[in-house]
Amino acid sequence: MIGDDMLTVIIRTALLYIVIIAAVRFMGKRQISDLQTTELVVTMLISDIASMAAQNTSQPLLYGMIPMTVLVVSEVLLSGAMIKIAPLRRLICGRPIIVINDGKVEQKELRRLRMSVEDLSEELRQQDVFSFKDVLFAIVETNGRLSVLKKPEKETPTLEDLGIAPDSRGIEAVVISDGSISRPALRLIHADEALINAILEEKRLRPSDVFIMTMDRTHEYSIIERSSDE
Repeated sequence: MIGDDMLTVIIRTALLYIVIIAAVRFMGKRQISDLQTTELVVTMLISDIASMAAQNTSQPLLYGMIPMTVLVVSEVLLSGAMIKIAPLRRLICGRPIIVINDGKVEQKELRRLRMSVEDLSEELRQQDVFSFKDVLFAIVETNGRLSVLKKPEKETPTLEDLGIAPDSRGIEAVVISDGSISRPALRLIHADEALINAILEEKRLRPSDVFIMTMDRTHEYSIIERSSDE
């Protein structure tokens, strides 16, 4: 049997979980590696407050929700202010720093960032660059990520460079996922459910028989049927 105290903790945790999801959606946040300084601080504080509010059943749940609401509103207002006030953004988020400038490694900037040569090499390898000599510019962005511009002779040639006009099929969308038809995906590729049903009928399939179905704007499609052991 679940005691009253345990049940209270479970309910409080579930409610806080819903509130945190709503807060993050409201802030429009991205993955952790893309967060700016203020966003990361707010995320950490919300996590701590939610943890305390879930465990401390002696205090009303509202005492945890109010601080989280204040943090979310403050972050939204501050983000809006930083968009309009460039000096404020530079003060809080800093500025991008060039660590390789016209092919030359900026040792002073690396020391300022407390970034070792090994760290820089690792970041470059993650960008498919394995030699400093291939880099024209490398910039550490305000979110900590490294942007790399290779030297022109080291860049992979594009179809435009080769004088080839590609036949664009547009984006490939998942129109059926685990038996469920996605109407937003259909709108994206200018298709409708009648087309999908006609294709499935021709294949003698129902939507529930399909694990994944993808389609592009030319209505080229691919179907992966649901495994028979499910």
